[in-house]
Amino acid sequence: MDYEIFDLGDVTLQSGVTLPKAFLAYKTYGKLNEKKDNVIIYPTAFGDQHVQNEWLIGNGMALDPQKYFIIVPNLLGNGLSSSPSNTPPPFDRAKFPQVTIYDNVKLQHRLVTEKFGIHKIALVVGWSMGGVQAFQWGASYPDMVERIAPFCGGAKTWPQTYIVLDGMKASLMASVGFDSNKISQLTSTDMRAVARVYAGWGLSQTFYKEELYRVLGYDSLESFVAGVWEKSFMKMDPHNVLAMLWTGQNADLSANSTYNGDFDAALRGIQALTCIMPGSTDLFCTADDNEYEANLIPNADFQPIESIWGHFAGRGINSADNQFIDDNLRRLLALHIDR
Repeated sequence: MDYEIFDLGDVTLQSGVTLPKAFLAYKTYGKLNEKKDNVIIYPTAFGDQHVQNEWLIGNGMALDPQKYFIIVPNLLGNGLSSSPSNTPPPFDRAKFPQVTIYDNVKLQHRLVTEKFGIHKIALVVGWSMGGVQAFQWGASYPDMVERIAPFCGGAKTWPQTYIVLDGMKASLMASVGFDSNKISQLTSTDMRAVARVYAGWGLSQTFYKEELYRVLGYDSLESFVAGVWEKSFMKMDPHNVLAMLWTGQNADLSANSTYNGDFDAALRGIQALTCIMPGSTDLFCTADDNEYEANLIPNADFQPIESIWGHFAGRGINSADNQFIDDNLRRLLALHIDR
């Protein structure tokens, strides 16, 4: 086990349901300095665990563990933090309660403050649903968070993104005839169809047209879909996937008692220096949606990743995209905070 567990006790979620003996799995990189002000929070995305974030952490990089104390908290539902697959009855599998992005960030805040005594965060950064959490951190704790850098993720789930996630959910539910009473019968094999649905959204049309999967060692479209998409999705527990899909479909940084659903006000409430990096060809977390958000955040810089890798421009696969993200993080971290 290359991570640690923070026990949260019995947690009352936004839904009003109490999840007993909840816990966060997390991993840290680097050391916390005496002032406790060298902190970077780097939440995980849908389906990811902390190891998938490590491509952006390294000596000499912007997220340098020799300089910063980097905390990677695992999303609830991802199989390491409290999830349908590791929670005992009566909240196991299909009975796992609905968890929001707000819930995740609130519990991460407890980890940061209660476990480490941290009250100032230099940066919150994340890809996809990790980016959603970065926005939420900025809106929920504006006086604590100095910088945020979401990439390939929005401040809420816009309608088209919702439909994409709904298509993934529907392909999984079709395995049990859309009968909610049979959800507990789902197995990882049923994730094959979900993989094929997502394959059409994760990368751009140009990526497929130019057969860039050959760069990754696949000699045909079919071998790529089976070798990458099916292989990765069939490692996931379907009940965890349904839980994370619900979290994703209902993401909105204003859906809480602080902002009462006023999305624009929540964006204006972010005081952090902000660098938003959408993928220029992202098909479901679009640059247009991010640009709307950037225009309302007081200190936002809008920096699209010019790439044909679609949503996966932020996945750590393409070296040019990786360098662009690292360069922008380095520049953001160098900016002076005057507050």
